[in-house]
This record gives sequence, structure tokens and C-alpha cells, in this order.
Amino acid sequence: MNKKLDPQLLLFAKSMRHTATDAEHILWQLLRAKRFMNLKFRRQHVIEPYIVDFYCHGIGLVIELDGGQHGTDDAIEYDAERTKFLEALGLTIVRYWNNDVLGRMDVVLEDLWNVCTELKNTSP
Repeated sequence: MNKKLDPQLLLFAKSMRHTATDAEHILWQLLRAKRFMNLKFRRQHVIEPYIVDFYCHGIGLVIELDGGQHGTDDAIEYDAERTKFLEALGLTIVRYWNNDVLGRMDVVLEDLWNVCTELKNTSP
């Protein structure tokens, strides 16, 4: 039996798609429409109680893009709890800094390619 997702969370996720950061927008252009390794990604996807930046159900991958606000002690603790929760669901979480997406996309894509290749090889 499928549990209904929180409608407020769904609305918030939708609004976040329209206010994407530059890094999110650029990465989405590379991931959308199966452009990256023929994998289907979703953006601002609800995995209650969270909204993740990018999600690939096929290989169980969550991609989070972090800005400077993620460097504070509170944010580090929150992100660790969030990661622990998502990993308990069997998901793999990768994080990239916005400035790396904007200035070192080649490094980000190489790392992402390696992660996705490994997950594709170990997925049932």
C-alpha cells in the first residue's frame, strides 16, 4: 500500500525547481532526459521527510549540491543525520560543493561517472 506524500512537501519541492541555484541548473542540464549514462534523474525529489537535489531510482543514488551554508556546525550535523537516514534506506549519497560544479565540472563529472558505474555494476 502506497502512502501518500505530504502535499506541502510536494509543493515546496516544486517551488524549489523554479528557484534552483546556478550549480543545480547547470548540473540538471547535464543529467536531465537521460543525458548522463542513460540514467533517469529527478530533481528536487521528495524522500520523506526530505527533499533531495537529484535522485536516480534505478541505481539508488542521491546527489546533493552544497553551498557555503553547509559549512556551519549545525548544517554539518543536519547533513550527517540526513545522510544516515537516506543510507538506511539503501541509498548512496554523494555531495559536491556548488563552487566545484561551477568551476571544476570535469572533476565532478568524472567522480559521478565512477560512482554511477560502480552502482550500475552492483545493482540487482
